[in-house]
Amino acid sequence: MTTSAAKDIAGKSAKLIHILEKMGGVAVAFSGGVDSALLLRVAKDALADRVVAVTAVSETTPGHEMEDAKRLAAQFCVKHLVIESDELKNPEYVKNPPEKCYLCKKSRFSAICSIAKALGLAWVADGSNADDLGDFRPGMKAVEELGVRSPLLEAGFSKADIRVLSKELGLWTWDKPPYACLATRIPYGNPITAEKLRQIDSGEDFIRNMAISPQVRVRHYGDTARIEVAPEDISKLLEMKTRARVIAFFKDLGFKFVTLDLEGYRMGSLNGEVSQIGVKEPGRS
Repeated sequence: MTTSAAKDIAGKSAKLIHILEKMGGVAVAFSGGVDSALLLRVAKDALADRVVAVTAVSETTPGHEMEDAKRLAAQFCVKHLVIESDELKNPEYVKNPPEKCYLCKKSRFSAICSIAKALGLAWVADGSNADDLGDFRPGMKAVEELGVRSPLLEAGFSKADIRVLSKELGLWTWDKPPYACLATRIPYGNPITAEKLRQIDSGEDFIRNMAISPQVRVRHYGDTARIEVAPEDISKLLEMKTRARVIAFFKDLGFKFVTLDLEGYRMGSLNGEVSQIGVKEPGRS
């Protein structure tokens, strides 16, 4: 890293600490991912016992992410609250509209805001960063409406910056692959069900545990699974024995057809459908 880059990271880090200190007390919406892990660690350093981690879980939560969240909160010695989220009880969410993330975030952050108020904490914070401004992120509308703060974004952190500072602080999450809720694997307009989410989570865990690729997505198209792995790992999945094991496992999960996306994993690969089906502005009919 060049001297100028190091100074840039140091400047953003100092700004982040200043922001958190001025906040006084915070409930961090904590997924256990790269972004919220850094935010929680710095918040702990800046605020001591005036910080709490809150993780909302439901059928949409990858199992390994929940385990990571527990592990990190314990490592940072931060009070960790786990709350149940009930987005699958919302008929509008289950319809899987493009703005479903708005519906989910509004519900989850409303609950976290109530917890923060009960604990006497002035703010709720999430791990949004500058890169989140360049993608289709309807959930950020809910963040704005509820007055949730995004300290990493306010301090000017990009995803790359977050990884650099995380590595400097010795966080094992510094090179952790990005993850998202399991519902993002289901194409817009196709209903979200607990069974589909279970199939997705089981399929991704199976491939990940085979050490085929650290980056994997299982896109759910009814009776067809479309598997995405990092482009450089596609050849591993095509090996005869590996391919046979994957096919057998996915058919046991209930899929009739098991396909491989030859483009490989790319973030937001289903977002290309948004312009085709039309999107309502979140919160408006």
